[in-house]
Amino acid sequence: MGQAYQEVSDEGLDVVFPEFGAMIEVPSAVYQAGDIAKRVDFLSVGSNDLTQYILAVDRNNTHVSNLYDPLHPGVIKALQQVVEAGHLHGKMVSICGEMAADPSSVIVLLGLGFDMLSMSASCLPKVKWIIRNFTLARAKELLQDVLHMENVQDIRAYLEYELEQAGLGGLVRAGK
Repeated sequence: MGQAYQEVSDEGLDVVFPEFGAMIEVPSAVYQAGDIAKRVDFLSVGSNDLTQYILAVDRNNTHVSNLYDPLHPGVIKALQQVVEAGHLHGKMVSICGEMAADPSSVIVLLGLGFDMLSMSASCLPKVKWIIRNFTLARAKELLQDVLHMENVQDIRAYLEYELEQAGLGGLVRAGK
């Protein structure tokens, strides 16, 4: 990439060297997030693949897809490790995938300290609504509760309850 930048600069064009980042999509990258963060400008988590690989569940296989849930405690703890490693090295950490648009997950992602959520444009209004209705302090409080829970069913039920208490139940349950 440096060579291409130099060639364009040598032609007299005013270009900005692009930032260089890394996608964290496999468990081995989670464990090396700190080492990776030292070498890049930012980290981004691919939540769909990371969840699938951490849980060893093919989300497209109807026989086991019911076990796929990004709010699994193991996934949340892996995400926490990535954010902490990135921030320790002064790097922005973003997340993309279905998790970034899931109302219950958004609360967890805010509490974990993700700097950016990437999702399809159609999901923006509901995510903005959640962000406007949960303070960062409240998201961090809820995250602390979630980090002590042992199963995904309890985590999801707790977060859906909190969304309902905040008047956002319609985002997770039709008709409320």
